[in-house]
Amino acid sequence: MGTSLNQNIILIGPMGAGKTTIGRQIARVFNFDFYDSDREIEQRTGASIPLIFELEGEEGFRKREQDIIAELTSKKKIVLATGGGAVLREANQKALKASGTVVYLCASLDDLLERTSKDKNRPLLQTDNPRETLQNILNERDPIYRQLADIILETNKMTVHTAVKRLEELISAER
Repeated sequence: MGTSLNQNIILIGPMGAGKTTIGRQIARVFNFDFYDSDREIEQRTGASIPLIFELEGEEGFRKREQDIIAELTSKKKIVLATGGGAVLREANQKALKASGTVVYLCASLDDLLERTSKDKNRPLLQTDNPRETLQNILNERDPIYRQLADIILETNKMTVHTAVKRLEELISAER
């Protein structure tokens, strides 16, 4: 479905897929503003994502996330990197879908584990078995990511530069 040039580019996918890194670069390519919903939540609350999870639980965090996504998706000409679990709420799915081209950045379980292994800012992975946890998260979310996506880009062994170039081609072809 051809998207107009003032429509947003929304990046969805699991933690470690490259949404923030690729998002920043693709925003430069299209001269759009870049937003990361997790960073926005942290800046506004003055608390880290792990702390919000600890104090308010996942439910409290998801409520904040829904409010931020509703606000950001009302903007034009932005690239939005969403948190991996943002797609779990139907309200977010509708808002993301309605505001622009949705891109699912996906990668193999091994790549995701490698990219997230040293990151303490991932509350859902602070478990005894991060591989099993991440596999369960993917099992739950992958069908939702695929259903929402206008474009699916496998970032597996791609460099950021290659991923950005490929995404630029795919988005340009959509518009």
